[in-house]
Amino acid sequence: MRVTGINANLPVPDIAAARDFYTDYLGLSVEEFNLGWVARYRSPTGEASVQLVTRDATAPHDSVISVHVGLGIDEAYAEAQRRGYEIVHPLTQEAWGVRRFFVRAPDGNVINVVNHRDE
Repeated sequence: MRVTGINANLPVPDIAAARDFYTDYLGLSVEEFNLGWVARYRSPTGEASVQLVTRDATAPHDSVISVHVGLGIDEAYAEAQRRGYEIVHPLTQEAWGVRRFFVRAPDGNVINVVNHRDE
């Protein structure tokens, strides 16, 4: 598996209420996307980003990070299964255009392993 990026998933009760702190104060002024329950903001140079998450729309758990693996999503899923890691959300083609699954790390953290259409 080749990781192409990682985003922190910060839990917030309300994205609109949290947005000003992250965009104005921290300077993450570029809104890459906003689905209402998850939004990603990045710096104008692209060097820093964060995802704000109220509650995952389709998975039974919220994840602490999103790990981008590009076209290696099937390989990543098979490897997690081979290693016996707990899959808490199966490999799914989501309505908003990503393929992803959630795996629980041995430390208990839930990780969103994802492939976006444009990767």
